Formats: sequence, structure tokens, C-alpha cells
Amino acid sequence: MVNTANETLSRTDEGIGPVADKQTLPLLEYLARVGRRAVDATLAPGGLRPRHLIALRLLSEFGPAGQHGLADSLSLDPSNVVGLLNDLEERELVTRRRDSADRRRHIVALSRRGEDELCLAYARLRLVEDDLFSALSVDERAVLYDLLVRAAGVASPPCVAAEESPA
Repeated sequence: MVNTANETLSRTDEGIGPVADKQTLPLLEYLARVGRRAVDATLAPGGLRPRHLIALRLLSEFGPAGQHGLADSLSLDPSNVVGLLNDLEERELVTRRRDSADRRRHIVALSRRGEDELCLAYARLRLVEDDLFSALSVDERAVLYDLLVRAAGVASPPCVAAEESPA
């Protein structure tokens, strides 16, 4: 049963103290904030942002995709995806071509350079994660990962860059 704020306050007023002494949300927020700062600093040399990495990852894992399908997968408005893809195409990390079956549709694919950049970025991110979770053993990190995936209620981690507002 979830306690309401009023129940928690009344228990505190009685001198019992807060109901939940070990709250995880402040810790998760702290780790997320520290992690975001480290990721921003680590990715700065390549200039990639989290939403760039997510788009590259989706293309790497699932292959070429229609531009609208990619917008759906990224949970972004299609007009915002155009700007994102323009950035990636300018850097030669993706290619866009017209679908031969439907000339109104664009197919987006990861380029060889995009594959290389994605590998480099994930290698950098592994170093950040290793530093962030250095106090945990390999087994503890695996358990933490499994628990977070279970808590998120998904079979695999979602690809959402919530800290960024759409461009």
C-alpha cells in the first residue's frame, strides 16, 4: 500500500519519522545527474547528443528505417526528426534515400562512418559507466541492470532522451 503525503506528515508529526528512510528516487536522480554531466563531457569531442546516439543505435540494431517509423521509435514529432537527421547526414553518419516503392517516403540507413562513431561513443560511455559504478562488482552491476529493466517494465531499456527537449 502506498502512503499518502498526509499519512507521512502525520506520522512525522507524531515523532515516528519519515515512513520511507531508504528512498531510491533521490539516489537515482543524483546518479542520473552525475552521469549526464559525465556523458556530456565525454561526448563533447564528437558533438553527438543522446538523441543522436539513440537514432544511430536504432538504425544499427534494426537496420534501415522509414523516416516516419524512426520518428515513432524516437517518440519525436516528424518535423523534429528532419532536423536530427539533417545533423546526422551532414556528419555523414546516416544516409537518406527515396524509397523506390514509394517516392514520398525516405529510407534512413546507418553509414559506415556512423557505425564507427557509434562504436566509439559507446566505448566512451562504458568508461563513464565504469567510473559511475566503480563501487559495484560486475555481478552487482548485472543485478542492478536487471532490477532497473524490471522496474522500468520493459524487456530491454527504452531509448528515450528525456533530458533533451525536441529541437
